[in-house]
Amino acid sequence: MSQAPQPQATPALAQLRDEIDRLDRQLLQLLNDRAKVAEQVGEVKKREGSAFFRPDRVAQVIEKIKANNPGPLKGEHVAAVWREIMSACLALESPQRVAVLGPAGTFCEQAAIEYFGGAADFLYCNNFDEVFHATAAGSAQYGVVGIENSTEGVVTRSLDMLLHTPCHIVGEVSLLVRHNLLHASDSLQDIDVVAAHPQALAQCQAWLAKHLPHAERRPVESNAEGARLAAINPSWAAIAGERAAQQFGLHIVSHAIQDQAYNRTRFAIICLPDTLPMPAPSGKDCTSLIISVPNRPGAVYDLLAPLKQHGVSMTRFESRPARTGEWEYYFYIDIEGHPQQPHVAAALQELQTLCAFYKVLGAYPLAKA
Repeated sequence: MSQAPQPQATPALAQLRDEIDRLDRQLLQLLNDRAKVAEQVGEVKKREGSAFFRPDRVAQVIEKIKANNPGPLKGEHVAAVWREIMSACLALESPQRVAVLGPAGTFCEQAAIEYFGGAADFLYCNNFDEVFHATAAGSAQYGVVGIENSTEGVVTRSLDMLLHTPCHIVGEVSLLVRHNLLHASDSLQDIDVVAAHPQALAQCQAWLAKHLPHAERRPVESNAEGARLAAINPSWAAIAGERAAQQFGLHIVSHAIQDQAYNRTRFAIICLPDTLPMPAPSGKDCTSLIISVPNRPGAVYDLLAPLKQHGVSMTRFESRPARTGEWEYYFYIDIEGHPQQPHVAAALQELQTLCAFYKVLGAYPLAKA
């Protein structure tokens, strides 16, 4: 059976397509010219021993490009394109290996792509403990871990690992998380198990109770792992993002099933201080600390006095048991500002004198929501 003839483009449309082809050739040549300069930059960095990946430099370039954007492309779209261009050029200088929660298709991987670009070399780990260990051991230069969700609160395991490893935080990504129900068939019928990360199951519990009340909720290491299992078990479904659906060939049976429409997760970018030292102040920063205080009346209350006295705002305060058997606690604190700012430095210096334990987890630019 012969195929129907394809409609011919009008002369005007054909001319415009030729113009696009010509511009694409120019763009390709310019991109390769940029890449050649980036390779030269890499050689200079290698001789000087300086860091190949500089997130502050990436941010500066993207902000400058957005400021000079004449349109009609939107600023956020231009930013996304330039991040990928810089990521591809950086891969020529020195490929950055980034440990993320696997398999491919997790929100953690998506956060890493937003920060490093898609040309990074991703090391997929089974859990956040492995991400920390790979980063601390040097198997990866950077790691990406979830630290807080707007619905379910902090990821306690990440907080514990920040205490017990030498990694520090150099950046963050705030990701809008839309959970979807994925299944091998485009139907809610014959679903006996819903597999997902425990946080995702908790974030979708009302929807699951209403639409799949009899299905077992099976916690797994990641949402993408749930999608992988759903792809090989016809009676299983998964809760995951669109990337996981594409990765494992699953139908999105129901979109955005999270209980809270505005559901965000903060991901921390971690590395060893030798890989990248504390970033310089950006003007809108967060400083994260872990502290403990002597077990005496009013000790926790006294921690607030230096912050108030020096005009430093505290944005997060979490407690975790020290596991010493003595009912002692570590406190995880986020404050606005950077230790290089005089008022923040003065507050931290005074705060440290009150602490039995004091560790700066990092100071880094706040993510744009």
